[in-house]
Amino acid sequence: MPLTPRKLLPSSSALAAFDAVARHRSFSLAAGELSLTQSAVSRQVAALEDQLGVALFERTSRSVALTDAGRAYAGAVEPALGRIRQATLQLLTQRPANVLNLAIPPTFGTRWLMPRIPGFVAAHPTITLNFATRIGQFDFARDGLDAAIHIGRPEWPGAECRFLMGETVAPVCSPDFLARHRISKAADLVGLPLFHMASRPGAWGQWFEGAGLAAAADGGMRFEQFALVAQACIGGLGVALMPLFLIRAELDSGQLVLADPREVDSPSAYYLVAPSFAQAGPALTAFSDWISREVEVDRAGTEAPTQA
Repeated sequence: MPLTPRKLLPSSSALAAFDAVARHRSFSLAAGELSLTQSAVSRQVAALEDQLGVALFERTSRSVALTDAGRAYAGAVEPALGRIRQATLQLLTQRPANVLNLAIPPTFGTRWLMPRIPGFVAAHPTITLNFATRIGQFDFARDGLDAAIHIGRPEWPGAECRFLMGETVAPVCSPDFLARHRISKAADLVGLPLFHMASRPGAWGQWFEGAGLAAAADGGMRFEQFALVAQACIGGLGVALMPLFLIRAELDSGQLVLADPREVDSPSAYYLVAPSFAQAGPALTAFSDWISREVEVDRAGTEAPTQA
């Protein structure tokens, strides 16, 4: 059978369905990402396989796996779709090349990024930065955003994640709380009011495990906003497991103190995320280079020995 233009150019909906299933290894997860029913995704993939005359997946009652042909095809389709998304984003937004619309988590933006932004503006006076507050994943094209600072794991469908920094956490409380509760070892925290952050589920369990304790840490107040957790600690209501680089001011001023000196690396980290860095405009490229240098400078300053 001769190859026709139609056979060589499958529909974008079929390719998007194939790409989502290939990444998730699941029709149900792909359906959730695409806001379609599982049967609709299955029909799109089946139509693509029929059009190509090649089996792309091996299906069982419990799993979905790429065939060798499917794996090779996925490796070519995913970056191609990424370039199409980026081109569409640029066309829809019609933003000048010197404008960067950036999504940032509120606390990271306020406490770490914004104090450094004057340095970026001085170095790149022709670039305009626009900021939006976001927590969690979103659709770049729909929200009209070019990039995001993401805290969590390097998992963002249809986008690329560049590692910026990890974070170290330790239990903190107010001096008054520490004076009212005898805390001399990690086990003394068991039974005290422990605060939890929605963005870091299971953090206390990991900290206790690092201290050699199998302590249950499910009870206690839960917060979505970092600022509320900090204020609850300052108010003497309990103990929170906090990223140390975000509470340097409170520790330096004495508003907060370490309830226990044990520090652990958080499973969460910070990433710069964009639909495609290879297709990035000059504004995103400049910002990516700049923030990477700022992270290195900050890390060097943190690790430098204290002068007597």
